[in-house]
Amino acid sequence: MATITFKNNPVTLLGNEVKVGDKAPNFTVLANDLSEVTLDSSKGKTRLISVVPSIDTGVCDQQTRKFNEELSSVENVEVLTISVDLPFAQKRWCASNGLENVHTLSDHRSLSFGEAYGVHIQELRLLARAVFVVNANDEVTYVEYVSEATNHPNYEAAVEAVKNA
Repeated sequence: MATITFKNNPVTLLGNEVKVGDKAPNFTVLANDLSEVTLDSSKGKTRLISVVPSIDTGVCDQQTRKFNEELSSVENVEVLTISVDLPFAQKRWCASNGLENVHTLSDHRSLSFGEAYGVHIQELRLLARAVFVVNANDEVTYVEYVSEATNHPNYEAAVEAVKNA
């Protein structure tokens, strides 16, 4: 399993670590309208899955904006931002920031995504900061478990991985 810290304190990640070359695990999360979303919901597209501890924090806000800005013009790509924030809070964040086309998804109900991708922080019931790129054939082509949850991911490497998927 990946080893990470949260505010420089070691934390325990639950679930299965995902590696490049793996078939992407399926999951069930909730959209802002409380409808269920799975990996299959965007089948046939390249997905950048941006995982954040909470959409309402500075680094998570910047991460969500950066990936959506960088990839909005790339065809057949969907950016999914997943956290355990309630769908209502995610919807309010999008509305207050004027972001209509950002796909925020909530893993609050069952931590299905967190367990499937090994990012569920046991001590905090949050998701660890991570980035996954899944190609149109549901193969994982890029993985980054950010070693310190309050740090930024490697934006350039992730965007490049999407363009090469």
